[in-house]
Amino acid sequence: MSVTLRSNSNVVFQCAFHVVWCSKYRRGVLDGQIEKRLKQLIREVVEEKGAWLAALEVMPDHVHLLVEVDPQYGVHKLVKAIKARTSRVLREEFASLRSRLPTLWTNSYFVATTGGDPLAAVQRYVEQQKGR
Repeated sequence: MSVTLRSNSNVVFQCAFHVVWCSKYRRGVLDGQIEKRLKQLIREVVEEKGAWLAALEVMPDHVHLLVEVDPQYGVHKLVKAIKARTSRVLREEFASLRSRLPTLWTNSYFVATTGGDPLAAVQRYVEQQKGR
């Protein structure tokens, strides 16, 4: 697998991150139509923010994301934008989320660079989460 280098006007980079975050209280609410809409919203935000989605998997109580981000924008800004938009839109569209949870997401998240592992290995890991 060849490494894809990306660039902006100042920097050439290859910055891939494995990001995981959970629903509030680890409630298993991310299934069915909510899961489908969540994936759609995440893809929209990633594209709008100029990042690149390599893999995405939604479990009933957490989300796995493998994404490449411009280092001048920052992974923290991308995660904040994704969590904010998805929480707002999903809670507007699905009344069950408003009644069961005070907020959709926890304040925290996990992020790791994929520098030590080939990107394909991390991508396979994220894609195989549903089968576990």
